Amino acid sequence: MRPLTVVIVDDEAPARALLREYLAGQEDLTVVAECADGFDAVRALSERAPDLVLLDVQMPKLDGFEVLELLAKPPAVVFVTAYDEHALRAFEVNAVDYVLKPVGRDRLERALTRVRERLQEGKAGPPARALSRAARPPGQPLQRVIVRDGTEVHVIPVARIDWIEAQDDYVALHVQGRTHLKNEPLVEIEQALDPARFVRIHRSYLINVDRLTRLEVAAKDARVAVLATGETLPVSRTGYARLKELLG
Repeated sequence: MRPLTVVIVDDEAPARALLREYLAGQEDLTVVAECADGFDAVRALSERAPDLVLLDVQMPKLDGFEVLELLAKPPAVVFVTAYDEHALRAFEVNAVDYVLKPVGRDRLERALTRVRERLQEGKAGPPARALSRAARPPGQPLQRVIVRDGTEVHVIPVARIDWIEAQDDYVALHVQGRTHLKNEPLVEIEQALDPARFVRIHRSYLINVDRLTRLEVAAKDARVAVLATGETLPVSRTGYARLKELLG
């Protein structure tokens, strides 16, 4: 059988070196890449398509959960981190194991045994929907949205979003004249955003109320929202009631 391929992702060089040292004694494993930040990790994992990633959680640019969210087909995942508070989120995304630093050789060996068992059973990596949810810190409104466009990764602060449009299983994020597509239903991103800032005005539209300049009557019992960008969006009766409740 071919060796299992592994990518190591950690922003600390000594941590990467220690993992590489431990893996050197595993004849059935081959390290194919090492990454020091989230952007490099997304690129390497997409290009290499490894069997396993040893993944830190807190890193520059993107954290470990955001890295996984951007992958079309994530590999088996073992989180290796100094923080125990992310363990629940890790297992929500079907991680094989969660190893705390400082990492011991025996502890890593147990994790690798679980990886081999998982791969022999043919079990898939983390499901996409679970990854989207886990990428958001629990109990906090979404502060930024991570979008991948080909080889580019965009980190979009939610304060910059003008409005969001449903497009089947995707949402179109309209941000200062640009549009970014994200594979996520509108209802899920709505639930993650701050309800004091983003309001569902129509079954297909969610607006940032900071961008709303006025409401206009378009016809009998029909209204449109006029945004600071000059764009107009239809407002349903339910959406109008939500706006009235929020804005007073």
